[in-house]
Amino acid sequence: MPSSPTSRSDSRPSVGPDPVGQAGAAEGFYDALADDDAQELYETAPCGYVSTDPSGMIVKANRTFLSWIGHDSDELCRRRKFQSLLSIGDRIFYETHFAPSLAMQGSVREIAIELVHASGEHVPVLLNAAVKVDADGQPMAIRIAVFDARQRRSYEQELVIARENAERSAAEAKALAETLQQTLLPPSLPSVDGLDIGGAFRPAGDGTVIGGDFYDVFEIAGGDWGVSLGDVCGKGAAAAAVTALARYTVRAEAMRTSSAARVLLGLHDALERSESETFLTGLYARVRIDDGVSVTLSAGGHQLPLLVPDEGSIEEVGRAGALLGMLGPPRLHDTELRLAPGDALVLFTDGVTEARAGSEFFGQERLCSALEELRGSSAQGMADGIAAAAIDFQHAVTRDDIAVVVLKAAPTP
Repeated sequence: MPSSPTSRSDSRPSVGPDPVGQAGAAEGFYDALADDDAQELYETAPCGYVSTDPSGMIVKANRTFLSWIGHDSDELCRRRKFQSLLSIGDRIFYETHFAPSLAMQGSVREIAIELVHASGEHVPVLLNAAVKVDADGQPMAIRIAVFDARQRRSYEQELVIARENAERSAAEAKALAETLQQTLLPPSLPSVDGLDIGGAFRPAGDGTVIGGDFYDVFEIAGGDWGVSLGDVCGKGAAAAAVTALARYTVRAEAMRTSSAARVLLGLHDALERSESETFLTGLYARVRIDDGVSVTLSAGGHQLPLLVPDEGSIEEVGRAGALLGMLGPPRLHDTELRLAPGDALVLFTDGVTEARAGSEFFGQERLCSALEELRGSSAQGMADGIAAAAIDFQHAVTRDDIAVVVLKAAPTP
């Protein structure tokens, strides 16, 4: 029988065809392992090794550990306890947690402490330790593996600084957004004899992005009042610029005409002349207080307002009109109505009806149900209640801005 090829007795893995010399490299690797000296492996290991007696007296330490703390073997072995190399706070931790855990469990893992270098510098390390016991289960020695954590500590500190900077930037962004948003809303609502006015605005998300929803209430010459509400397409600085343009254009146009539709047409023309390349939906109402409350209303691409009578069914009022700022001159209409004592006219943006929970929308039916419950409330109570109902429906995660204005005729004394 022909003799079999000579095989190595060290059970090394077989090597196939070797066009680029991998087999030679593998052979060299295994030869190097075979030549490793156990003592050298111990002394120059990539981690520190320390052996102590049960009291913590250092019996043996490798060169890696000694180099990290700046001592030689003669200074430590059988002269100092391991815990004496710790910072003051970590010595307390050693006595109250480290040593008791070793005694009860026989080992500890990934304990973060600081060693004190011979120079006084603190060296952050991680420790793994295990107790060696004799045949009777009595502790003979403690073996400690020490891992240099300086780079890890530096990385953790960088992470903390980065997180603090990010939190600071987010807070600054939110404060800036809130400040800018406040300039796009009336600082307070006016007090008007015979008319109760309420308004609510809730930003989308965490409030760090400026929204496009707005409302305004202002006095017109002759004692009439102008009320506008709208939703600019988009968010951020561009939307804020268009919002500012819309608010002040409506105010200017309201001084020139008593027609609500013509006010919105003037806004449409201003948007087309601007370089914003955006559009908006809007409502404008001119309110006159005489022996009651008369309203002239126009809508440009916006959801029509709801009339909540003191008694009776809630109904939509007005006529739909086209979007403002695009597709040529929009068709807009004036609708006149009169609020009886106790009646409320509710203007709102789509952040209310399009509030969403999963695939389900808040919708106008839920809005009407909420208004039924709020019917006897003040105008501000109704505005806040509508916003709260929409926010609760989407579990406090607002996906779009919410703006609401309520005009309520004073009830008969």
